Amino acid sequence: MDKHPEREPNRMWWELHYILNNILIISIFYFHAYVLVPKVIDRRKYSFYGLIIATIFTVMVVFRWVSISLLIDPGEFELKPSILFTIFTLLFILASSTAYIMIKEKMRADRIKSQQENETLKTELSFLRSQASPHFMFNVLNNMVALARKKSDQLEPSLIKLSSLLRYMLYETDEDKVPLEREAEYLQSYIDLQMQRFGKNVQIDVSLAIEDGSYEIEPMLLIPFVENAFKHGTGLIPDAHITIKLDLHDNVLLFTVSNKYDPASIEVKDKTSGIGLVNVKRRLNLLYAKDHSLTIDKENSRFDVSLKINLH
Repeated sequence: MDKHPEREPNRMWWELHYILNNILIISIFYFHAYVLVPKVIDRRKYSFYGLIIATIFTVMVVFRWVSISLLIDPGEFELKPSILFTIFTLLFILASSTAYIMIKEKMRADRIKSQQENETLKTELSFLRSQASPHFMFNVLNNMVALARKKSDQLEPSLIKLSSLLRYMLYETDEDKVPLEREAEYLQSYIDLQMQRFGKNVQIDVSLAIEDGSYEIEPMLLIPFVENAFKHGTGLIPDAHITIKLDLHDNVLLFTVSNKYDPASIEVKDKTSGIGLVNVKRRLNLLYAKDHSLTIDKENSRFDVSLKINLH
């Protein structure tokens, strides 16, 4: 007698039992992850949690007994092996479900934290930039006052140049990045104003070589170094000499500023003193992180700044 007709129904019922069992396991998995963990465990209702788990365990054993008895063969079900099997199965479900929801919540928390950090970064950069603008303005207005006192013929062209700088500060520096050549023009305008102020009292060597107009940079990032050079490298400094150089090679911007200073001089600093360099260091760390290097040296009565930025 051919026994294959008897095997085929038996195999079909086992497959149905397997499918129903997987549906139960998946249901328990998500019920535990989205109901028990947040609403019971997180609220420390441990006794209630234990009662629910005991109920789930009982349901799994009963389900196994009913499905095997009805679909396969009542003789196939054995209580002790079924209890052991259900214990290990349930423990695996609970562990994997807990790990799943913890990983998911960790990813969600990391995503929220990243968004908050981005917003904080934007806010901090905006604040730092707002600090840079008035700091720059104080210095330039002092230049205008000096020219007015001298009744210099350079006052009118200086005011025109200042209006150009203000236009740049008000309308272009709101952007995250500006063309590097535009930033170089801004530097040159500021240096021209200072040259008009000091005349022949300070030797100023400037080289701002930007041949490729495709690069961009954070606005007003380089000006603090130039401001610092004029602030500390002029006045009572004998043979005052300031060198400013900007080069761009192989995606790397190299900006150097050098000035003489008097180590023995004692300055009475105003409340805004020190904002410039501290500000720009913070902005560099926020914006370019590992893509920049900044070296500041004070040797032989010279203050030397060397900044490299990988502009990709």
